[in-house]
Amino acid sequence: MKLNQPFTKENSSRFLIILLLLCFFHSLSGQSKYVQKYSGLSDSLQAVYGIPSAVILGVAIIESASGTSRNCRLLHNHFGIVGKNNLKKTKGIKSRYKQYPNDTSSYVDFCRLMSKRRFYPRLKGNMNYKLWIDAMSKANYSEVPAIWKERILSAIRKNKLSAPSKTH
Repeated sequence: MKLNQPFTKENSSRFLIILLLLCFFHSLSGQSKYVQKYSGLSDSLQAVYGIPSAVILGVAIIESASGTSRNCRLLHNHFGIVGKNNLKKTKGIKSRYKQYPNDTSSYVDFCRLMSKRRFYPRLKGNMNYKLWIDAMSKANYSEVPAIWKERILSAIRKNKLSAPSKTH
């Protein structure tokens, strides 16, 4: 397909494939930038709370759409945590999600909330991210546990969050 060719039915499938590949790689690059930006914070929280960095980042990637979701941008909420906010007053937007003063507060609150869950004492310090995601899914972290679990595990794999440097 040459650039100066007219757009035809024959070359439209090639164009569509190229467009889909570009969108896919753009999505991956967004996640990579997100991981680069927050991996230090998640590593620090792993050391403090004993929650694998892969779990923290995997959940954040999905729940915040790699930092691009409205909740993340307006509320600094990277984890879909429900709570109070002032969006109705400030922007006229009604939301059930908790507002944080900054991104770090959202990450810390997520770990604090996980540390209060029934499964936490049993898993604290265990770096097997699959056990954590399974426990969170069974504890209804999400409204659609089976789909949520697969999306988190996929994000961890795609971003190579389970690499040796992320598990120890």
